[in-house]
Amino acid sequence: MTIEIWLAFVAASAVVLAIPGPTILLVIGQSLGAGRRGAAPLVAGVALGDLTAMTLSLAGLGAVLATSATAFTIVKWLGAAYLVWLGVTLWRAKVPEQGAAPVALPAARAMRDAYVVTALNPKSVAFFVAFVPQFVAAGAAFAPQAAILIATFVVLAAANAAVYALLAGRLAGTVRRPAVRRLVNRAGGTMLIGAGVATAAMRRI
Repeated sequence: MTIEIWLAFVAASAVVLAIPGPTILLVIGQSLGAGRRGAAPLVAGVALGDLTAMTLSLAGLGAVLATSATAFTIVKWLGAAYLVWLGVTLWRAKVPEQGAAPVALPAARAMRDAYVVTALNPKSVAFFVAFVPQFVAAGAAFAPQAAILIATFVVLAAANAAVYALLAGRLAGTVRRPAVRRLVNRAGGTMLIGAGVATAAMRRI
């Protein structure tokens, strides 16, 4: 792989990641409710989720999802249901008393939520199988190139999620009144529910 091909992949990936999807909506929604302290496990979950999705896509699952209506539908509804459940949970979350600091989700739960939403996005898996091979040199070994591209995308995805999480977390830190915090939670929950509905409405590529 030449440096030119790698830089082209970095640029293309940055453009793709800049467009908020279900994963980023989750990160924003949970960070608005929990503050910056919950950013690290969310970012770790996103990174592991993208690592799983890219690895599975290059291993052949992406092709299955792109050609099998049944497989695509199962993964789609699992992801959609999880997003809606997270949105409803955030809507119903208890709000701290006046002046109390935002309460972050347990690290394991935040990481799990981010991982599941990222890994269960069927569009991502199907997208990777069409996107990544365009940057693989035909005359060289596939595995080393795939490893470089996967590692690059995962690092970029983690950095992107971290920026969104920290910005949303900083906004949450400025909120003091319980009524405003409740509004923030419901706004984040609404975004997650909307992302779930959008995921349920997705069609195969």
